[in-house]
Amino acid sequence: MATTTTLVSLEEYLRTSYRPDCDFVDGQIEERNLGEFEHARLQSLLIMWFGKNESEWSIVTVVEQRIRVAPRRVHVADICLLRKDSPREQVTLTPPLVCIEVLSPEDRLPRAARVMDDYARMGVPNLWLLDPVDRIGYVYTGGGLLKLTEDRLSVPESPIHLDLPKLFAGLD
Repeated sequence: MATTTTLVSLEEYLRTSYRPDCDFVDGQIEERNLGEFEHARLQSLLIMWFGKNESEWSIVTVVEQRIRVAPRRVHVADICLLRKDSPREQVTLTPPLVCIEVLSPEDRLPRAARVMDDYARMGVPNLWLLDPVDRIGYVYTGGGLLKLTEDRLSVPESPIHLDLPKLFAGLD
């Protein structure tokens, strides 16, 4: 049985509210997996960590932000860190300093890597993926997702960092 896909214009996507919000990829609406405890809790912990350091680190922490990564692509970042002096855009067009995605149990690494690739092409310099179930962190580079061998994620040449054991301990 063939399925049909309804294409949506960018304008229609941007004026529509989805619950939960969806990604827009080449005219198609893509649902995102979220809403389970580990995903929601990890997002909360990230918001608290970065939020308490915003002034010192000159950042703005944003959750579930639409980011237009290409003319026909918009992703909703679980967490992004904007430079304090970045323009305030309803749909982010200026590359964030950091985009963080949190895996849900239904998520697959290849899809997460495709999203990270879109962020990288946009110019986002720091891309992190966190798995709250297996308590693993990944960093995205031009070569793809690399599993962390250390306990810390950081933005080079800045004080911005994330201590993974402390973060994941908040899930207990």
